[in-house]
Amino acid sequence: MELILINIALVVSVLFGGMLVSLIQRSKNEQIIKLMLAFSGGFLLSIAFIHFIPELYAHADQNVGLYILIGFLIQLILEFFSGGIEHGHVHAHKGDAIPIALVIALSVHAILEGIPLGTQLGGIEIATAHHHGNDNSLLLGILFHRLPVAIALMTLLSISKATKMKSWLIIGLFAITTPVGVYIGYNTSHIVDFDFNIILAIVVGMFLHISTTIIFETSENHKFNFLKLLTILGGCSLAFFMH
Repeated sequence: MELILINIALVVSVLFGGMLVSLIQRSKNEQIIKLMLAFSGGFLLSIAFIHFIPELYAHADQNVGLYILIGFLIQLILEFFSGGIEHGHVHAHKGDAIPIALVIALSVHAILEGIPLGTQLGGIEIATAHHHGNDNSLLLGILFHRLPVAIALMTLLSISKATKMKSWLIIGLFAITTPVGVYIGYNTSHIVDFDFNIILAIVVGMFLHISTTIIFETSENHKFNFLKLLTILGGCSLAFFMH
């Protein structure tokens, strides 16, 4: 039951982000995306440093630092194809085609981050659960990030030459990508002799790349907008109190 509810939440977060685009003016979309991304950036950075990294080093293999670095570099490569939509970049002009590589890059990222979540739900002990049981840090980090990414993706689709039906088809496919990763982790963790902390470490490296990029790009002329600064601190605070 928990598995089903979590997958529903993951799908709804993306569909809700898509719906927001049609309900709110584009200029306001950009502000909403920036604030949501600032909050998710603060949250992702905090759970990486105060939760996942210490527990990975305590319970995973000694090469965990290498896997985190690999995750960081994988995200760097994925963003070469996605154009940085993971941190709010919407580069499109009216009538532009949607690059297939962008959708594939987003999907690869989403599937990877779903695998350790599925492993955790399957009852396999990984670094997400050593201290706190099946806590929700990873789930919330994914949800907080998927919503603004969905808004950015739907914004890009709405100004491209994609029809409304095609736009919703792409959003729908993106909505199920993380659940696909969840089911991969959930169903393979019991039958494959593999340390799934490696996948978690890679995902943490991806989180570090995304969150630091979001935070550094949230500045206007190298100065933090006060509201954005508060939003980042809010994300950091939530992660701290959950720990």
